[in-house]
Amino acid sequence: MKLLNSSILIQMIQMGARNLSNNKDMINKLNVFPVPDGDTGTNMNLSMQSAVQSIQQLEESPSMELVLKAFSKGLLMGARGNSGVILSQLFRGFCAALEQTETIDTKQFAEGLQAGVDVAYKAVANPVEGTILTVAKDTAKFALTHAETEDDFVPFMETVIKEANRSLDHTPELLPVLKEVGVVDSGGKGLVTVYEGFLAMLKGEALPEPEMDVEALIKHEHEKSVQSFISKDSIEKGYCTEFFVEITSDAFDENEFRDTLAQYGDSLLVATTDDIVKVHIHSETPGEVMSIAQKYGELDRIDIENMRKQYEHIVEQENAEVKDPIDVGIITVAFGKGITQTFNSIGATTIIEGGQTMNPSTEDVLAAIEKTNAAHTFILPNNKNIVLAANQAKEISDKSITIIPTKSVPEGISALLAYDESFSNEENEQAMLEAMQDIKTGSVTYATRDTVINNMEIKQGAYIGLNDDTIKVTKDNQLDTIQALLAEIVDEDEDELITLFYGENVTEDEIENIESFVEETFEDVEIEVHEGNQPIYAYIFMVE
Repeated sequence: MKLLNSSILIQMIQMGARNLSNNKDMINKLNVFPVPDGDTGTNMNLSMQSAVQSIQQLEESPSMELVLKAFSKGLLMGARGNSGVILSQLFRGFCAALEQTETIDTKQFAEGLQAGVDVAYKAVANPVEGTILTVAKDTAKFALTHAETEDDFVPFMETVIKEANRSLDHTPELLPVLKEVGVVDSGGKGLVTVYEGFLAMLKGEALPEPEMDVEALIKHEHEKSVQSFISKDSIEKGYCTEFFVEITSDAFDENEFRDTLAQYGDSLLVATTDDIVKVHIHSETPGEVMSIAQKYGELDRIDIENMRKQYEHIVEQENAEVKDPIDVGIITVAFGKGITQTFNSIGATTIIEGGQTMNPSTEDVLAAIEKTNAAHTFILPNNKNIVLAANQAKEISDKSITIIPTKSVPEGISALLAYDESFSNEENEQAMLEAMQDIKTGSVTYATRDTVINNMEIKQGAYIGLNDDTIKVTKDNQLDTIQALLAEIVDEDEDELITLFYGENVTEDEIENIESFVEETFEDVEIEVHEGNQPIYAYIFMVE
């Protein structure tokens, strides 16, 4: 095959997206930090699915120009996280370079890849080598040379993908943290996965079935069951409950266990591998379910979600109306009822629900801008993985917008508190930028795998304490981790206040232990405690 027409390109895009979807969990596991929010595969997959949906809305037999424009726009609007935004920029340049053609040969395809690299590098303020950018750049450079002598797409793509994989394998040599952890770049792997889907379509081959582990299987079933709800009243068993049981009792019988749990809810799944059992159930009494399971062993990775609250939020978001026009609006990204209430109480105009495990897309940010309906809008992303999507929304929108590049909830709170209605937009921008730099952020979560970072050995399941994005401590005990983290980041000579936001499933005793430690250790530092309800991170500390 020497020429691609619009029909073939559509099939390539669909196959690339499908291959990415099949492998998103594997890509997620390549994230460097062993925290439970590794989402590169998820973000890239959602971005590509948006592109596919955009193309599917075209009329039958669309022109090459229409396909490329739909691909570019769909990917742009659906872009989530840094990886999704960079992917959208790579194909934005690709599409712009080729949209005036009716067919594409290997030389033009290679030129499109290079145009995408040029656009993507410009979109990132500080490009880092050893990432998806490097893989894209090396691949495009090789493709330009190879296209001079190869005009058949199948051998062309086969060789280009070999070069892409060579570049991917080299990423640990360019980015020390990848080498230390022993992984290749996750974004680069996602890009290669898309290319491999392209090739599979050109060769007429079926994609290999992905390996589905027990956890992925159950998560998939959960997604289907939640999407089937049509009203809040139809949710008879309100808590989606998931956990693992490490079986230690000889009395455990899987069938008997399943029959017992079935009495406490519906949508039950019990999956067993060796001595590990994964349970998924919708129940009104999750505590009783876990008490039964605890008779047979240790519980791990407990996740309980209130599905009625989830439904209420969906309805609230869908029914949200555009606000009356205002002079200045402030949009902030937040997740967790308590944290959301905090932002609302200190002046946020619009909240975009999102954060560590749920990066809002460019389209989500644009929708919030329209809803806010302000003459000028400030946006606080509150997460490093959302800043690019916010910047991309600013470029697309015709509104007056300022991005305050906050990378954590504490930075966002500090920036918002610095806003003064009597200031000009420029003065507020300066004040908010200065305020976010005066804050130190600490957080505590658990490790999802064994690894070594900065010569620190981290065990799966251990607690880890982070200062901004840097892992500072790891301990087997949560309180020990918190104490070591605060000792690391609190400067008693300069700091005066620690504000603690506690997450889901935190007990009063745990909070009291932290308060006692601060009072005994830092004589002149006060602590304020607020309910955050955030997932994943049990504690977020704002030190000032």
